[in-house]
Amino acid sequence: MKLLTKFNLIFIAVFAVGLGVAAYGARTFLENNARAQIVEQARLMMEMTLSTRRYTVTQVRPILRAHADPETFLAQTVPAFAASETFRFVHAQYPDYSYKEATLNPTNLQNRATDWEADVVNIFRNAPSKTEFIGERDTPNGRSLFLARPIKTDKTCLECHSTPAQAPPAMIKAYGSANGFGWKEGEIVGAQIVSVPASVQLRMASAAFQKLMIALGGVAIFILLSLNVLLILTVIRPVARLSSSADEISKGNLDVPEQIVGGRDEISVLADAFNRMHRSLVKAVKMLESGT
Repeated sequence: MKLLTKFNLIFIAVFAVGLGVAAYGARTFLENNARAQIVEQARLMMEMTLSTRRYTVTQVRPILRAHADPETFLAQTVPAFAASETFRFVHAQYPDYSYKEATLNPTNLQNRATDWEADVVNIFRNAPSKTEFIGERDTPNGRSLFLARPIKTDKTCLECHSTPAQAPPAMIKAYGSANGFGWKEGEIVGAQIVSVPASVQLRMASAAFQKLMIALGGVAIFILLSLNVLLILTVIRPVARLSSSADEISKGNLDVPEQIVGGRDEISVLADAFNRMHRSLVKAVKMLESGT
């Protein structure tokens, strides 16, 4: 086996081991990084819904109530409805993300918390100082990552959710008086939840991992080719010339030229030693031929 082949095999073996270690660490890092990106996107979406709720309460509701028929209930004046409807447009661009204002006792039963959502709400109720909760859960379609924030009532909430008698008649007419009442100011009644399948995290990590491996493979090929060129110029060719000269001398041809190798590395030292040996051999043969 030639020296260059041995060198390439050694390099490939060492690089493969290093690539395996790097791939393991990179995969974990990229998955964690993808998770962080998804959580940050969920936070931005959550802030969007909170801004929509505030805008509805301070800007939209007063105008609609001032000009609307008192006998007509306008869902657009409800912050939860406005936030959910706004997110519906976001969902069109980000179909993997979903949003729900899960409430323990909602007026609109579509917002009633499921069992796992109720558990999230109770986490906030048991720890009122907690402002955010990130978790994962199993779904029929696989693991899902979610970001949740508590829904805490204020005075504006009690205008519709304290007692049926104080609620707008139009709302009672639309939803009835059986649900969504008995709320108290400062009480945590639900949770805003943004969910995204864990497969999105894995897909992002896999795409980044594939690009990283391709880049590392390209770098490895470039390094291997560069080292091959350097090895051929600095080692293989000088050694090959020395080997050829030694072969000629062993056959009795003493007229081979001296090998000139620049530098002060081991190859140049070997070439100098070979040239001295060659000169000594030539002198010895001439002395034998002259009989002195």
